[in-house]
Amino acid sequence: MLETPARPTVATHWGLYRARMDARGPVALDPFEGDADPSPLGLGSVLLQARTSPARIGRPAVRRSVLERGLQAGGEGRGREPFVEVDWDTALALVADAIGQVKGEVGNEGLYGGSYGWSSAGRFHHAQSQIHRFMNGIGGCTRSVQNYSHGAGETILPYVVGDRSGLVTGQTSWEDIAAESQLVVMFGGAPWRNAQVNSGGVSRHVLREAMLACRRAGVRFVSISPVRDDTLDEVEAEWLAPRPGSDVALMLGIAHTLLAQGLHDAAFLARHTTGFDRFAAYVRGESDGVAKSADWAAALCGLPAERIRSLAQEMARSRTMLMMSWSLQRAQYGEQPYWMAITLAAMLGQIGTRGGGFGFGYGSVNGIGRPLVPLAWPALAQGSNPVKQTIPVARLSDMLLHPGEPYEFEGQRLTYPGIRLVYWAGGNPFHHHQDINRLLRAWRKPQLVVVHESFWTATARHADVVLPTTVTMERNDIACSARDNLIAPSHRIVQPWGESRNDHDIFADLAQRLGVGPAFTEGRDEEAWLRHLYAQAAERARGAGFELPGFDAFWAGDPIVLPVARSGPPLLSAFVGGQPLKTPSGRIEIFSETIAGFDYDDCPGHPVWREPAEWLGAPLSRDFPLHLVSNAPSTKLHSQYDHGELSRAAKVRGREPLRMHPSDAQARGLADGDVVRVFNRRGALLAGLVVSDVLMPGVVQIATGAWYDPLDAAQDDTLDKHGNPNMVTLDIGTSRLSQATSALTCLVQVERFEGEPPPLGCYEPPAFVGRA
Repeated sequence: MLETPARPTVATHWGLYRARMDARGPVALDPFEGDADPSPLGLGSVLLQARTSPARIGRPAVRRSVLERGLQAGGEGRGREPFVEVDWDTALALVADAIGQVKGEVGNEGLYGGSYGWSSAGRFHHAQSQIHRFMNGIGGCTRSVQNYSHGAGETILPYVVGDRSGLVTGQTSWEDIAAESQLVVMFGGAPWRNAQVNSGGVSRHVLREAMLACRRAGVRFVSISPVRDDTLDEVEAEWLAPRPGSDVALMLGIAHTLLAQGLHDAAFLARHTTGFDRFAAYVRGESDGVAKSADWAAALCGLPAERIRSLAQEMARSRTMLMMSWSLQRAQYGEQPYWMAITLAAMLGQIGTRGGGFGFGYGSVNGIGRPLVPLAWPALAQGSNPVKQTIPVARLSDMLLHPGEPYEFEGQRLTYPGIRLVYWAGGNPFHHHQDINRLLRAWRKPQLVVVHESFWTATARHADVVLPTTVTMERNDIACSARDNLIAPSHRIVQPWGESRNDHDIFADLAQRLGVGPAFTEGRDEEAWLRHLYAQAAERARGAGFELPGFDAFWAGDPIVLPVARSGPPLLSAFVGGQPLKTPSGRIEIFSETIAGFDYDDCPGHPVWREPAEWLGAPLSRDFPLHLVSNAPSTKLHSQYDHGELSRAAKVRGREPLRMHPSDAQARGLADGDVVRVFNRRGALLAGLVVSDVLMPGVVQIATGAWYDPLDAAQDDTLDKHGNPNMVTLDIGTSRLSQATSALTCLVQVERFEGEPPPLGCYEPPAFVGRA
């Protein structure tokens, strides 16, 4: 059994921590001494206190009618009926029998293996890897592709530049930007709150120091966002605030100015791109009769036409880096801003240069723009999935509501499968998915929903079988990330809460019941798996020129910070130097014959402006005149630890804060600290008002992650008491090409909530019957 050293380390997605221990156990977590800008998410004893909150799940639980009737119970009682706590054998027997029944009646395609990858920073206790390994071992399942973070971006980039370069890896380094850039134009800013986290862990938070280094070097920043503090105040960025959803119109106005004034790099475009002539005809208005001039763009985005023209001129005469946040593609027609940013960078002719060109995701997570460790860390092998049926992750409700119906995706006409059993381990769809009222209707369709959870989140409350799992501090693991030069032990510093188990142990038990136990475990327990994965890591490190100590020394020692070489080449420098891209033409495809061949009016063959269904220029804005921006939170990771001290201290009268410009608050007779009702035709939520001039007028902002807390779970379309913005967000695909999330295409109205706000219940356990 692995021993915990005297100074144990704990690895999370938001940082590495040293545990302060006494005779009773851990008393606090201190940030890793190598981190100059640690995230507040793990400060002090926040995580330790949240671990043992009333919301913690201590025993397996089964919805009452499911315990009585099994798969015949139906889904109408989900989220409404009480639970019965049972022993592990009862719960696992029920799950194994249900899986066997579904497999026998409709095949493995009727199983949906749901997960989202942020449950653990470790390489072994990674819930998504565990559930995929289990499902693949029993014959496979329907699963999702893409993610909510950058689904439209990851779909469009291969058509334009041949692969996903510049999206999550390969970006031009901050070092090169500081050395050579003169102007950095940031669409969506570079939010510090987002850069607190990184998949696989963080040894050093780099965004603040990188941007300040750029500023000291004389780099000028322009932040284009409806929210001023999407960029750190210290970098003194010029703030331009267009209407949300109008960024493509703004970029087209810039492109028109470059063309009209002869500021575009015609030689670069001729040598390195294809289809520019067709795009240029669109910009000039030759193809549709509408010139995309700065004046045209100004009428749509709300910025002065002269500033659009002068920005184009500044970009042309400067070494200019175009940065774009992941957030811009999380809207209807989300493919267009990414395609347009690449096109604009190509017009400037600086792609492949140090400090020029384009890149996505700077500030979206920590480590973007940082040199990568030149090795691929090992991960738990998932095996192969015999079931080839997949769906885009953001089409979850569509799949459950419309089995057997067709949909289009990347040029294919596909059919939604009929899902009988949903098995979810890692993540919270009631946080990630849009339009919760629609999700609730969809969530009742399967015969059984099984959930691994540590806390009574909305996903657990709307399950049929809830299997309690450990949290990071209760298990041993190894943390490492390609975007961080660290490999660290993550020690178990407390015993598992109640009867909670590691995901792996739960799946191992189920695999044994289903006849595939030895294949799933390969005869290894937790310690054996960690030794196995570390041996792979040591071998790969040796091949890259690094020598790691033996496992026992690693486990008892300090985290290992690997040396990192100087920054790699700028994005697409090899292409500019003569290496063809993996596109059909080998060039940057400003016009894509492939996409044009799909004949999608919502994503034609070159970048275009399409008016979103909901934005401040739409007719709907007469009834719902505020654009809601639902950003990543600063006080939690997604919805994790919303019940912790840090998150709860930031609430306003117990509700998630909603920020609003003073002029909008005054027009509605609202004041700081009011509890307000935020609503549209999809739903309504309560929030606590914060009046602030960091937003442009007409925009309100609320962070995602508040645990869904319905006023009356027995009724459809009820009010959320707590502030979950997905009560009102739009659940449609970005386009038929990507079918990604359109969460940021959202109009609402806000009014004061009259009377005493209802008490919250989301941090308390659900109702039980026959509870021991």
